[in-house]
Amino acid sequence: MKVKSIIALCLFFCLGNSAFAQERYSILIKGGHVIDPKNQIDQVMDIAIAEGKIVKVDKHIEGEAVQVVNAEGLYVTPGLIDIHGHHFFGTEPNSYLRNSFTALPPDGFTFRTGVTTVVDAGSPGWRSFETYKNQTIAHSKTRVLVFLNIIGEGMRGGAYEQNMNDADPKMAALVARQNKEYIVGFKVAHFEGYDWTAVDRTVEAGNLANLPVMVDFGGAEPPLPLSELLLNHLRKGDIFTHCYTQLPGREFIVDTLTKKVKPFAWEAKKQGRYFDVGYGGASFAFSQAIPAIKEGFYPDGISTDLHTGSMNAAMKDMLNVMSKFLVMGMDLSKVIAVSTWQPAQVIKREELGNLSVGTEADIAILALKKGDFGFFDRVGYKITGKEKLECEMTIRAGEIVYDLNGIAYPIVVTK
Repeated sequence: MKVKSIIALCLFFCLGNSAFAQERYSILIKGGHVIDPKNQIDQVMDIAIAEGKIVKVDKHIEGEAVQVVNAEGLYVTPGLIDIHGHHFFGTEPNSYLRNSFTALPPDGFTFRTGVTTVVDAGSPGWRSFETYKNQTIAHSKTRVLVFLNIIGEGMRGGAYEQNMNDADPKMAALVARQNKEYIVGFKVAHFEGYDWTAVDRTVEAGNLANLPVMVDFGGAEPPLPLSELLLNHLRKGDIFTHCYTQLPGREFIVDTLTKKVKPFAWEAKKQGRYFDVGYGGASFAFSQAIPAIKEGFYPDGISTDLHTGSMNAAMKDMLNVMSKFLVMGMDLSKVIAVSTWQPAQVIKREELGNLSVGTEADIAILALKKGDFGFFDRVGYKITGKEKLECEMTIRAGEIVYDLNGIAYPIVVTK
């Protein structure tokens, strides 16, 4: 009888301790409006993080946490993915966006706008990638991926980018296969010849490495037909960047007379070609974007084309570009989708851009500010809106790397 009592007492305490035990997290985000397009979540939820990963997403999470984040009244989204930027910063003069003063180190310009992943759009080529890896990737907390330039030198500008002797599909594919962790595709840009050599060699590299290509198309006089590029040279899964541009030497997706998206653009989208914003210093025009968005011709990726020229001109940053699409009529959930989950699919990195349990905790916490805001493009055309996105917090790999107003408790300052 005595032995049975002791056993019963032990069971009582064990079960009691189990019932009252609380899980312990590194970060617990409370009360934010979660938008996670992959998992079709669009409501107020809590998110728990432990050991750098998302471990729970639920309406109400109890437990102890090293840091608790008060996200009430804010939007909690996957970390933003900017699939077109230029981050091959360096000190070579007259080098355009390759190892140059014009390119920008990621960490200084990502976390403060909710961006946790960037894709460099062709700054390094197959010949200069090793320098880029050691110089940019190795020294960034931001996740840095790359579209490798088909030109070996990379985006050095001028005659270098016209040198088809340096456009080697086999070498580009070889470097890509040797660096699968970082290289997500290939890029061609700024080619001025009136032929398809540069595009076709880039697609050849894509076929050899089974990766998509991104094309910055234009420069030939007269302009090469955009319909032929999209329907006859690019493949399903390839990307047309600067899709809302209206620059000389290029054909546009919106007819400037009818203000309608041209039929071949709709057909290309139907066939699985992707359209990327790639805002840049001069590669976005409201005269193209407004009628396209009105028709429902949405981008598959909102991106900045970040460099010193674009950030100090009309582009500003990722959230400013996203805010422009809000003002043009896209709803917030769709704007978040084309800044997170959709670009993750475009670059075939579906472990990114979502808040699934078990994924690395890359998270943006955003405020939707109310007021009177102005947005303009490269020619000074201005639209106004009542809403603008602002980043309150960024979490990268389970660590708070940016906290605008101290919404984490306790505040842990890292250097």
